[in-house]
Amino acid sequence: MIDKAKYLNVIEEKAPLITEVSDKIWEYAELSLMEYESAKLYCKVLKEEGFAVECPVCSIETAFKATYGSGSPVIGILAEYDALSGLSQEGGCTERRELVRGGSGHGCGHNLLGAGSMAAAFAIKAYLEELGHGTVIFYGCPGEEGGAAKAFMSRDRLFEELDIALTWHPSSVNQVVSGTCNSCIQTEYKFTGIAAHAAGNPYQGRSALDAVELMNVGVQFLREHMPQEDRIHYAITDAGGNSPNVVQPHAQVLYFVRSQYVKDALDLQARVDKVAQGAALMTETTVKKRFIDGCSNTVPNKTLEQLLWKNFDELGVPTHTAEEKAFAQALIDGYEMPSHKLPGDACEEDEEIADWVDQQSQHGTVPLNDFLVPYHFSTKQSAGSTDVGDVSWLVPTAQINVVCAASHSPGHSWQNVSCGKSSIGHKGMLHAGKVLAAAAIDLFEDPQLIEQAKKEWKVRAASGYCCPVPQDAVPIAVGGQMD
Repeated sequence: MIDKAKYLNVIEEKAPLITEVSDKIWEYAELSLMEYESAKLYCKVLKEEGFAVECPVCSIETAFKATYGSGSPVIGILAEYDALSGLSQEGGCTERRELVRGGSGHGCGHNLLGAGSMAAAFAIKAYLEELGHGTVIFYGCPGEEGGAAKAFMSRDRLFEELDIALTWHPSSVNQVVSGTCNSCIQTEYKFTGIAAHAAGNPYQGRSALDAVELMNVGVQFLREHMPQEDRIHYAITDAGGNSPNVVQPHAQVLYFVRSQYVKDALDLQARVDKVAQGAALMTETTVKKRFIDGCSNTVPNKTLEQLLWKNFDELGVPTHTAEEKAFAQALIDGYEMPSHKLPGDACEEDEEIADWVDQQSQHGTVPLNDFLVPYHFSTKQSAGSTDVGDVSWLVPTAQINVVCAASHSPGHSWQNVSCGKSSIGHKGMLHAGKVLAAAAIDLFEDPQLIEQAKKEWKVRAASGYCCPVPQDAVPIAVGGQMD
């Protein structure tokens, strides 16, 4: 039997480099599709580590791929590295304290995600150097928070070069991710009217802001007549100015439409389009629609999920010191809206797992969830969205969550930013790399596992990939959020 520890130890040896990269990405805090320094750093480090680097890919400036090895099988490791606006925060700090007023921050932990995936690629490379055949590809996937680069890359069929894709995400719980999620389409509607004096000659004006407001009202009435599981959200991104005595000649609104399957999201999107057209007719304005991004629901793969859980269980979970637990508790004490939900997605479907987690988490009161949630395969639909879903329609894909933040940490929060440059985040990042690498080595060692995962995938993805991204669409940096 192969000694996987030998290769996983590469991650410990390179831990200073991996941590340095993560911290630099944290400091850059670049928004979706604008991660120029982050991509540049990754490409530099990966070249120095012996990978063949291609940048850009799929005409996305901050997307890249780094390849090592040759021949089959080909295992892909997915990375993200974009930040979120308005979440600048000092690292390792237990109170809200901006580094840059109004600046950006890694509230979803993507600085850790990318570096942890790179750690896995390093360990897999060390294994392949001895194996002599097989390939690992590290994908730099920008714009997850508002750009869905993986969906654009999937539209171009990039991931079809793989046999298997693996990834992870920082979290407040250790678990293997199962189930599916919503597909999502993001569209901008820009209304144009005619300016006029709101008191002197309002009858000569045509209000674009009225059109936006009427569109929003129309969509509210639409909600009664769409499936209960579907979701529609909006944000007015241009209200036409700050002068109420001017009939606003321009206004725009950004919409998210979510359904489990892309085809249903497209149908619902068409209905929203009609509401926008109706609002324009009522106000005698014009409306232009612009596709921003979209992504598909995830296709679960039990074979890969079980393999990840086995390796996670064998490696254990990150452990934390008394000081780290005190730091996490201080963050928890500052939550504006504490959660009392049990950690772990499986708790919602499996009563026995829920009881076990309840005991391990001391009824959800521990500051750090230092345990691995038992594996539970699911097809349940969650409300959020991720462009990992598009990859999973092209190739068998699976992912894990690893503790990098305090228990019940709110998503996209300053608390996550603070943990992202702390020993808690660093430990989770390195451990995630080990779990992914260990599972990948098992796949290289046992090609039957790959065939089993593919056989399952062919059944679950039998309806075929319906890409939400039009052929003529290009990625647009708008600073929105996908998940």
